[in-house]
Amino acid sequence: MSSYPARAVVDLAAIRANVETLAARAPSAQVMAVVKADGYGHGLVPSARAALAGGASWLGAAHVSEALALRAAGLDARILTWLYAPGAPLADAVAADVDVSVSAPWALDEVVAGARQVGRTARVHLKVDTGLGRSGSMPSEFPALLDAALRAEASGEVRVVGIWSHFAWADAPQHPTVRAQAEVFAAMVGLAESRGARLEVRHLANSAATLTNPAVHYDLVRPGIAVYGLSPMPDLADAAELGLVPAMTLEAELALVKRVPAGQGVAYGHLYTTAAETMLGLVPLGYADGIPRHASERGPVLVGDRRLTVAGRICMDQFVLDLGPEARESAGDRVVLFGPGTAGEPTAEDWARASGTIGYEIVTRIGARVPRVYVGTE
Repeated sequence: MSSYPARAVVDLAAIRANVETLAARAPSAQVMAVVKADGYGHGLVPSARAALAGGASWLGAAHVSEALALRAAGLDARILTWLYAPGAPLADAVAADVDVSVSAPWALDEVVAGARQVGRTARVHLKVDTGLGRSGSMPSEFPALLDAALRAEASGEVRVVGIWSHFAWADAPQHPTVRAQAEVFAAMVGLAESRGARLEVRHLANSAATLTNPAVHYDLVRPGIAVYGLSPMPDLADAAELGLVPAMTLEAELALVKRVPAGQGVAYGHLYTTAAETMLGLVPLGYADGIPRHASERGPVLVGDRRLTVAGRICMDQFVLDLGPEARESAGDRVVLFGPGTAGEPTAEDWARASGTIGYEIVTRIGARVPRVYVGTE
């Protein structure tokens, strides 16, 4: 058992239930559970297994190394990988039966070379930039990429199985970009099919679109953050309102409790000074563990049944709480930084608001030295 005085407790039953909820919201589509970034901080392989148990039939892995790790763990679902630079081990991906996204001619060339190297037809998904301005082929260049891919298909090196894109503003369902991107996507799909592409899957919907926009579910939806129980659009609906359960609880034990006098400065720069004699509690988590320094003086914590706020600056490995003059806590007592919120504890979204960011960042930035403890296993 780890001696680290903090842990991220991951409820795999919550992940399973969240995928079931998402699948029910998109009954005509398959579900790709996106497990990139170590399962959004929850653990790559355990999260993937839980998602598959919940009904996902695809897994999404941004980097080739993530996709290969899933295969090495024995997971036999369809896996798509999409973020790589020239020289990536695409031959290994093809050999491992991983689908590969292609956004540019050079990428197609490298997939073809990898397929030839391992003597296996590569499955490719052509990505079109419908307006996000990130990866994907621009619509003006997409016809040429499509034609090159179909030529490679005719010669046996690849099979064009999918076309996909990604929304810029799906968390604001009425934003005009949502409709505009959907129209571009539909046009590119129509073009591909008119030129003979035999597509297995067309996919556009992320978490927010899976939950709010059935018109773009197509054959496959790609939920990410919602798999882990966080709302992709917290200004419109929280997790509970969407039927989602946050899967991660971040907790620690107090490393020290001590009485200090009035006027005691706390942590670097004495951003906080005690107004009266009080008890301070030391929480052994800091920005090296992923606790955002921007949440200094604002980050919420549950101690017993009390909601308290970080006192002073969050340091690299620790931060301080003012427990109050009558505090009865002692070293070893449990504190909860965030969890589902059902027991009065803060949520990842509370920390996101406290630090001016999004819930995605809060859970994905929890550092590798914080042990993951899994519950809710079958």
